[in-house]
Amino acid sequence: MSKLQNKVAVITGASKGIGAAIATYFAAEGANVVVNYASSKEGADTVVKAITDNGGTAISVQGDVSNEADVRRLFAETKAAFGTLDILVNNAGIYQYEPIEEVSAESFHQHFNINVWGTVLAIQAALQLFGEGGGNIINISSEAGRTPLPTGSVYSASKAALDAMTTALSKEFSGRNIRINSILPGIVETEGSRSGGFIGSEAETRLVATTPLGRTGQPEDIAKVAVFLASDDAAWITGEKISVSGGIYGL
Repeated sequence: MSKLQNKVAVITGASKGIGAAIATYFAAEGANVVVNYASSKEGADTVVKAITDNGGTAISVQGDVSNEADVRRLFAETKAAFGTLDILVNNAGIYQYEPIEEVSAESFHQHFNINVWGTVLAIQAALQLFGEGGGNIINISSEAGRTPLPTGSVYSASKAALDAMTTALSKEFSGRNIRINSILPGIVETEGSRSGGFIGSEAETRLVATTPLGRTGQPEDIAKVAVFLASDDAAWITGEKISVSGGIYGL
């Protein structure tokens, strides 16, 4: 049997990159998938079509995770479509690297509103929809949260906050059969890292040269670990921060 057969999963920020890969892999393992997106309807619809063309079940729902009304609607539409929720993947996020002198209030609050507050809102809504059997939450964090790079102070701080939340909530959920874990990707080739000029840059070459597995990660590398954490194979794992970085941050 597929690892996520008949499970219902909400994946935020799933119209591209890591989120899209997780949605696709979850559906391939039998999950009914809600593909959330903030602005890229075309991207989300492409992900849904790929899933349904392959025999899976998925819907797309627009919503800015930092907006409380949008989050309520996202989970209301999930309930209307599938009746319940088993898995929440908090993948929606933004990142911007800039010298501290150039950090604006707008940039600071946008990082924390989406990366941290958006996660809080989604978890609050998910808790109301999880069934009697409990639930499963996966936060897509970053190795930047514990190994920050220059000019990444605000982004790294937001991801460190996300990891602290994972640890605290794993204890807060004691006795409720709700698991929560963080995945910490390293360097991953996505639309964002390509458009930002990182892929193909000297910085990428330098980092790959010091990565034991010798390559830049792909969204599928993260998706496979997400499937494991979402499945019963990880039934005794909670509160963990799992690095998926090719080994670079283990040096």
